[in-house]
Amino acid sequence: MKKSIIFLFLFVTAVANSQNYTFSGKVVDENQEPLVGATIAVSALKKGTTSDFEGKFKLSLPKGTHKIEVSFLGFRTGYFTQEILKNEHVFVELFSDLSKLDEVLVSAVRVQADAPVTHSNLTKKEIAKRNLGQDIPMLMNYMPNVISSSDAGAGIGYTYIRVRGSDASRVNVTLNGIPFNDSESQGSFWVNMGDFASSTQSLQLQRGVGTSTNGSGAFGASLNILTDAISEEAGGEISNSFGSYGTRKHTVKFTTGKINEHFELAGRLSNIYSDGYIDRAFTDLKSYFLQGSYSDENTLVKAIVFGGEEHTYQAWEGIDAAQLATDRRFNPYTYENETDNYNQDHYQLHWNEKLNDKWSTNLGLNYTRGKGYYEQYKAGRDAADYNNLIVDGSDVIVQRWLDNHFYVANFNADYKGDNFDLISGVSYNNYKNDHYGEILWGNDLAPNTSIYDRYYESNSTKTDFSIFSKATFNIAEDLKAFVDLQGRFVNYTTAGLTSDRDPIDVDADYSFFNPKLGLTYTLNEQNSLYASYARANREPNRTDFEGGNSQHESLDDYELGWRLKNEKVKLNTNVYYMDYQNQLILTGAIDQNTGEPLRASSGKSYRLGLEIDADIKLSEQVSIRPNVSFSKNINQDYNAEVDGVLQNLGNTPITFSPDIVFGNAITYSPTNNFQVALLSKYVGKQLMSNLDSKVSDLDVLEGFFTSDLNLVYEIQTNKIFKSIVFTALVNNIFNKEYVDRGYYYTYDDTWSNPGTTTTVDGSGYYPQATRNFLIGATLKF
Repeated sequence: MKKSIIFLFLFVTAVANSQNYTFSGKVVDENQEPLVGATIAVSALKKGTTSDFEGKFKLSLPKGTHKIEVSFLGFRTGYFTQEILKNEHVFVELFSDLSKLDEVLVSAVRVQADAPVTHSNLTKKEIAKRNLGQDIPMLMNYMPNVISSSDAGAGIGYTYIRVRGSDASRVNVTLNGIPFNDSESQGSFWVNMGDFASSTQSLQLQRGVGTSTNGSGAFGASLNILTDAISEEAGGEISNSFGSYGTRKHTVKFTTGKINEHFELAGRLSNIYSDGYIDRAFTDLKSYFLQGSYSDENTLVKAIVFGGEEHTYQAWEGIDAAQLATDRRFNPYTYENETDNYNQDHYQLHWNEKLNDKWSTNLGLNYTRGKGYYEQYKAGRDAADYNNLIVDGSDVIVQRWLDNHFYVANFNADYKGDNFDLISGVSYNNYKNDHYGEILWGNDLAPNTSIYDRYYESNSTKTDFSIFSKATFNIAEDLKAFVDLQGRFVNYTTAGLTSDRDPIDVDADYSFFNPKLGLTYTLNEQNSLYASYARANREPNRTDFEGGNSQHESLDDYELGWRLKNEKVKLNTNVYYMDYQNQLILTGAIDQNTGEPLRASSGKSYRLGLEIDADIKLSEQVSIRPNVSFSKNINQDYNAEVDGVLQNLGNTPITFSPDIVFGNAITYSPTNNFQVALLSKYVGKQLMSNLDSKVSDLDVLEGFFTSDLNLVYEIQTNKIFKSIVFTALVNNIFNKEYVDRGYYYTYDDTWSNPGTTTTVDGSGYYPQATRNFLIGATLKF
């Protein structure tokens, strides 16, 4: 398998295409700085390329007159007509477009194409090809070293992402520069953001520590999402899709376009429903997005309101090995309202101001309101577990609530000089959350107990203040440096009782200094090298504190990369070494009350890997986009208790960190309006515990290979609609039965044989859907 994958990447120079004349040039901004990665396209010929590390490009064109389109994120797209009668060379200048929020946010939380940071981008056009109802983690599944999963098995509802083996709580997520991770659990709950992909302009995934961002520290990656840009023209969309397991998505979008050249109003309403692959694991998501904007030559103000309401049936417990063998769609829950219910609304205000040719500023304000509960039925419970509100041995139905408020203020200032770019900023956020549980019903309530009496309660507050400065400057003509310094100061307090009625009393302060340094060396027009070092620190999450762990984690991330760009091939290759101190890693077990993954300190550990991704144009109609990651993920001198004795197990693999992850997309476009893509994914063997199968082999998830088929066909119309786009997606076309996620647990049995201790273990699995489909149509007007 590894040899065939490596051979695929060596197939970079296999294509040659003879054309009559060479059309070349250079793309720069208004300050005459090269724009790296600008797109130069000739749509009529379905030809295109991107500018190299000096802003230069080269394209072979036949004799004739051609319409050229030059575009770059955050700049006005340039159009011009070029007559080709001989070899031609042009100079293209693009101008900043303050009608887009992207420009300032790109400099604040993203990196440019030539930065010494390992990253990948996903554009709105690429997202739309598979946007039929599945959540953002599933749409990111084919990005390098990414693994996606879902509780219900169909990619809708509770969905998850891992990058370089790190779970979602270690992936920093920002929406327009505003932190999205939950402040206490540090996870990202996409179920609260149904159909958010339909309001996403683009996203950038930075693997490793990346650049400084707001919110929780990035220990596996950072994901920066930008919402819809301003539209110059009025328009709208009506999208409907249907598929397996009763899945359906209905979306309506509109924009007024620029009114009086300054104002725009745009919005979206969506509803997504799915019965789920797992029995009764339904998902019902309602969401909205509304933005109003004002822009002129130097000012952009955006007011954005978005949110969602989710109603899902529980599937987080998974199933055991026997159930997996006999009925992989089995759901152990039987209570008809074993559901999770949550509302979350986000209010954002962004003010971007261009003060002059060198200075610009950005102010971002946010308020997020979240409230909801999940309901559970418990049989034969102990009264002490419910504050003696029930009689011992009675059945009970409870609701466990979260009630939170999240406030954010960001301010950034950007100075662009000759061969120098400096951006500095501050961010402050405040999070308040009430945790409490209520008795909804009991078949034998204690005297003087009333419905909705609380059996536990705790209150939490978390403040997070950070300050950073990052600079990019030229040391020499072909050598560029990147320096990023961040200070982050966190306070977390909580007091009361957990859902297990255990006391929790925390008042912890953390002060972190996170430096990042990097160099990019341009070898020639097509090749560049980069090297970087980044330091990251992060505080424990709430579950860690509940387990008695208050120690922070640290990470040193070393990256070395090579980039190649020419007319036919884009190739990114990098080696990384992530050295952890006191890393809190998943034990494989989950909290039986909340489904929250449990973690423990591993002492010293590391991740060493090689990542390669490419975009290869085989012909005018066919391209391939392979990516592969090889890695070793090791706990060093790992200690664990086995059969009642603490043992040093030596070096063991880190949980859920496969040695190989491979993805590929083969795309065939016979015409401008029709595209067929075959998407494939291979994930190697994963271990669900850190014990390296030294207790039993129940902690192993076997590797799997799956493929999806994606078709897109667009009809251009002249009446009523601008176009009609038909999309089809067949997931897992080879009907593979696979499991991509699970958990493993052990406990010491002292009851079966008094006086002895025996380790008993077990496992749970989350089977994913076999062959299934989604089809949809989008009417654009």
